[in-house]
Amino acid sequence: MNEKMTNIGQAALNGKDITDKEAISLIKAPLYELLFWANAVRTKFKKDKIDTCAIINAKSGKCPEDCKFCAQSSHYSTVVQSYPLVEEERILETGHYAGKVKAKRFGIVTSGQRLLDEEIDKICRAIKRLNRVSTVLPCASLGKLTIDYAERLKEAGLNRYHHNLETSEKFFPNICTTHSYAERISTIKIAKDAGFEVCSGGIFGLGETWDDRVQLAMTLRELGVTSIPLNFLNPIQGTPLGENKLLSPLEALRIIAIFRLIHPKQEIRIGGGREIVLRDIQSWIYYAGASGIMIGNYLTTTGRAPEENLQIIKDLELTVDE
Repeated sequence: MNEKMTNIGQAALNGKDITDKEAISLIKAPLYELLFWANAVRTKFKKDKIDTCAIINAKSGKCPEDCKFCAQSSHYSTVVQSYPLVEEERILETGHYAGKVKAKRFGIVTSGQRLLDEEIDKICRAIKRLNRVSTVLPCASLGKLTIDYAERLKEAGLNRYHHNLETSEKFFPNICTTHSYAERISTIKIAKDAGFEVCSGGIFGLGETWDDRVQLAMTLRELGVTSIPLNFLNPIQGTPLGENKLLSPLEALRIIAIFRLIHPKQEIRIGGGREIVLRDIQSWIYYAGASGIMIGNYLTTTGRAPEENLQIIKDLELTVDE
């Protein structure tokens, strides 16, 4: 094996932070050696457990932000269903179903920069009711967070807050101009200060460089997030990135593996775009270091049936973390 790769792999296996320079060197490392070490690190720190989550698109479309990959932005002409915040019963029904199909976590996701006061109240009521009738852990992705909103959500029983950085700070202005990277980091810090676990990651295939990918991973390490969702661009017609070329399957696996070695102990969760990007080698995500997966549908695109994802986990003799 490559000596440099072995040294980096051993460091990650020992739970040590690898340096920026070491992380950059992984871009050119032999892929199958990289996968070997990423899988070894996952196995050591996560055993055979796979953390599952499902989501509800609780408020869709008409978003004033201009994220260039997003079908829900009001800046672009896309075929996406728009609707206001759904009723509590819909959230409860979907959360109950998520638990039945073995999702450990259930995320309530809304479009827009932030919610109105009365919308936060409705979600807090739904979280309280869900906690009374289900063991599924409630998460939320509600946009910009204030200290007041965070305190109310915490009191309601929210377990985890999700807020992606999406890409590196350097590349972010190429993707969004209606809010800043600093605002995203502020929301993550507010969530952590409120006592939430934080789920934050990014999307790849936007036109970013490998250096951007590594810098995103390093920023997330500095912020101390718990879970890191990795998504791959599924180009949506009508958005500025609608004609972007898909990542190759092996490039996607390399991204997963590098994130695992930079984050030995964190959840590395694979979300949107994996079906269209990874195609027949979706199951390889676990050997690339993934320890979590989103099951069911995404916000505006269709995913695999939960049963199919669970079967892959079973076939690999891994277990769903319940």
